[in-house]
Amino acid sequence: MGFSFTTTGDYSRTETWLKGLRDGKYLKVLDAAGNKGVNALSKATPVASGRTAGSWSYEIKRKGRQSAEIVWKNDHIEQGFNVAVGLQYGHGTRTGGYVRGIDYINPALKPIFEQILKDVEGAIKGG
Repeated sequence: MGFSFTTTGDYSRTETWLKGLRDGKYLKVLDAAGNKGVNALSKATPVASGRTAGSWSYEIKRKGRQSAEIVWKNDHIEQGFNVAVGLQYGHGTRTGGYVRGIDYINPALKPIFEQILKDVEGAIKGG
């Protein structure tokens, strides 16, 4: 007993998508998103002196040929304390008090994450 099937079309769209992944076309999208994230974080950071808001940067880390990630960083450190993290999550004071955190990072980056998904898909599909 045998069977047969017939298919039409080709795999050109799949091949284009796979070549886009192989060639790292998504990296340009990640670079642009890194810059947008820095701008969004700088605008969203609570401002006292402006130093924390001005200390955002990003790095794209490649993990072999198969994946990459954007890492946003803030280099404003006071006596070993990362000020951006303290603003986000809260921190104790020298006098025993506590300053409540402000969730400013997640809302600032959410639209960036959503756009990354769309842009990476477009970059890969676009050949």
